[in-house]
Amino acid sequence: MKEQNKDKVVIITGASSGIGKETAKCFMQKGFKVYGLSRRTFEEQGIISLSCDVTDSEQVKNVVNDIFEKEGRIDVLINNAGFGISGSVENQDMESIKRLFDVNFFGVVNVTKQVLPILRNQGGGKIINTGSVAGVIPLPFQSFYSSTKASLDIFSKALKMEVRPYNISVCNVLVGDTKTGFTQVREKSLTDIGSVYEKTSMRSVAKMEKDEQHGKDPKSVSKVMLKLAKKKKMPATKIVGASYKFLLFLTKILPQRLMLFVVRKMYS
Repeated sequence: MKEQNKDKVVIITGASSGIGKETAKCFMQKGFKVYGLSRRTFEEQGIISLSCDVTDSEQVKNVVNDIFEKEGRIDVLINNAGFGISGSVENQDMESIKRLFDVNFFGVVNVTKQVLPILRNQGGGKIINTGSVAGVIPLPFQSFYSSTKASLDIFSKALKMEVRPYNISVCNVLVGDTKTGFTQVREKSLTDIGSVYEKTSMRSVAKMEKDEQHGKDPKSVSKVMLKLAKKKKMPATKIVGASYKFLLFLTKILPQRLMLFVVRKMYS
């Protein structure tokens, strides 16, 4: 299997830690030529680390073009770069909200737009986006993170229809609680301190972070992405974990009012 993949090129954003790093290692171990993009370069044997801010369209263009000129092809793009913020809608500052969308959504758009012509001209390829269950089930005090992932889900499905005639397959991977450094780097809004939201906001985020630290190993996500990359055609969405498949199934059959009641009881 490693021999079959030796000429295939994969680009992974947000590859310096967490799901991105485990995915980069997983693909590298199976023989892919892996380019790991992140704001700061990192050292990992077998992975080519490149500095790239996904919110900088000119920098993205230069990096993608350099990779293509060197390799002559790009087979898989994995849009994984992202971060989270928490806090109430009322007190969250607009600068943080815009920065979140810049990375989690517009960063995906930037990289995808640069890679698409290459995939189309070479006759096909795959785009895998790291989505979240939170993009389907809204989370209180993480409303803006949920919003970025909901936007990514719709974007992925619309893109999938657009590029199907060019043998380009797109999949949005819905990830649930995963034990990574993502929890530690989440930006918590200090503006809730002293406000009417302080207790519920702190309690909600504490519950979420506890669940994350008891969540799935990021290697389980990387294995799902590898299987998708090897498929001839990918589904529009892929849910990681049987428990989340069941949970999302319930959201389709339960009244929305009941679903929101359950989530509110869990997290606020």
